[in-house]
Amino acid sequence: MAWRTWQQAWQDSLYADGGFYRQSAGPAAHFATSAQGIPGSGPLLASAVVALTRRYGCDSVLEIAAGRGEFLTELARTAPDLRLHGVDVAPRPDGLPDGAAWTTAVGGAGLPPTLHGLQNTLVFAHEWLDVVPCPVVEFDAHVWRIVEVADSGEERLGDPVDDGDLQWLQRFWPGSPQQGDRAEIGSTRDAAYATLRERVVSGVVVVVDYGHLAHERPVHGTLLGFRDGAACPPLPDRSTDITAHVAIDSLAGPEVERVRQRQVFAQLGITRPAPEIALAATDPPAYLQALAERSALATLTSADGLGDFWWLLEKRPGD
Repeated sequence: MAWRTWQQAWQDSLYADGGFYRQSAGPAAHFATSAQGIPGSGPLLASAVVALTRRYGCDSVLEIAAGRGEFLTELARTAPDLRLHGVDVAPRPDGLPDGAAWTTAVGGAGLPPTLHGLQNTLVFAHEWLDVVPCPVVEFDAHVWRIVEVADSGEERLGDPVDDGDLQWLQRFWPGSPQQGDRAEIGSTRDAAYATLRERVVSGVVVVVDYGHLAHERPVHGTLLGFRDGAACPPLPDRSTDITAHVAIDSLAGPEVERVRQRQVFAQLGITRPAPEIALAATDPPAYLQALAERSALATLTSADGLGDFWWLLEKRPGD
């Protein structure tokens, strides 16, 4: 039986040849997000992103982890004047809006070297960091140890964590661990975020993901799989999405604004009032469309749901 660290197995399972994110069906075949798959959510999210581009004086949007271009297509409908650029492990998807650029990446934390010196750009990384592989560790009653995994999902404890990872745990995963406690060491996500922000000369970096803060770290970690529309045990055999929540407060310093998704929509004034009942008689399709948009907004802003997603916004000052 071949054993690998979870970080190694995770990277290969998602991003190697034939990996989960390289398969032709794409992630939309397995799960829905605010950016794709939830009926009515795409236009609302696009409205929020376009409003932020206007607020920060940007004329282009670069989407990291752009899937098969679903959200870029929505942005093109909402704001045809914006320059658009998508980055993902897949080749340029069919049907991408004319004029939209596309760059194929290696996946995970790796960013294409051609992406640098970005100006007047809003960089949008939606559910990217949660699929940047990171070390998974477990406390054995004495020390934190790296968790190793076989393709079958069977696990064992490996070497103790090194000094750098131990320092990260002591700083960002505080408390007195007990035997069997688990954690995901977010240093790889911190480094990925730092690299991304360095590529932007002027504009704003917007990272959207689910995550936790130091006072609420889960004692058993958050490593999870998704397959065929349902949560499942994480299995590193390329059949399953593998994800873990992001340690939001480790990513950057006080210059980063951290706000929940429901607050972002409220601050931007994105609302969908209930349609007048008379519209059902005079224009039934418009009435149904208004109801669908209102339902989608409720989904995107719900407490204990998508409304709890974190948005991290960091303005890049330019020269």
